[in-house]
Amino acid sequence: MSLKDQITADMKDAMRAKDSERLGTIRLLLATVKQKEVDEQITLDDAAVVAVVDRLIKQRKDSISQFTAAGRTDLADKESAELKVLEVYLPQRLSAEEIDAAVQAIVAGLGATGPGAMGQVMGAVKQQLAGKADMALVSAAVKRALAG
Repeated sequence: MSLKDQITADMKDAMRAKDSERLGTIRLLLATVKQKEVDEQITLDDAAVVAVVDRLIKQRKDSISQFTAAGRTDLADKESAELKVLEVYLPQRLSAEEIDAAVQAIVAGLGATGPGAMGQVMGAVKQQLAGKADMALVSAAVKRALAG
């Protein structure tokens, strides 16, 4: 079963359970996926759906930090609930050690040295670790690898 099929099945389950908050988040996710498919005239595979989920999660995290800073805990709580629903659709994330090892291997494979190679290394890392790792952690690992 593809990830998109799984999301659709979860939406039907949320409808049957009358779980309106979960249903709203899943509908938003499916609408975003369908919009991307229409805009680019393609059918998204699992990796592309994970990228959409990743983008929505990043948006939720940004919103939570802004709402918290503004003292709007009610809105931050709503975003946190959406974040929990979206995180279910991400594959198992790599640990910091696994990220460091993968980055070191890519840096060695490319023969990259110094901060000037950051873009080249990040491009290669994004292809290999897309959806498997938090890109903020990956970026920090790349900076450490190129600095030392």
